[in-house]
Amino acid sequence: MSRQANRGTESKKMSSELFTLTYGALVTQLCKDYENDEDVNKQLDKMGYNIGVRLIEDFLARSNVGRCHDFRETADVIAKVIILGQLAMSKDCHWEALLTTFSVSLRPLAFQKTS
Repeated sequence: MSRQANRGTESKKMSSELFTLTYGALVTQLCKDYENDEDVNKQLDKMGYNIGVRLIEDFLARSNVGRCHDFRETADVIAKVIILGQLAMSKDCHWEALLTTFSVSLRPLAFQKTS
């Protein structure tokens, strides 16, 4: 029984280790391909943007979320639906004074024991 309980933890640890090794290998290769650190950062930024676009496209294709009419509504969908639903975390959305920038703070959901 204890073996099965440890498997979930082991697979999460292996997944995070695999991600770390893969990302490290990717960055190492980019450093070899580009001599300038600024060029490496540009490539990483470009890759991150493309990954984000694909994730949003996948989310929109699978969900029943309608069109967002403004930036604030888009931020709320991202914070409430995507983050809460996919990551099982609670969030706080903080807006900058001009309402052009927002940040989302994540907290693991607190599960209460019932006795």
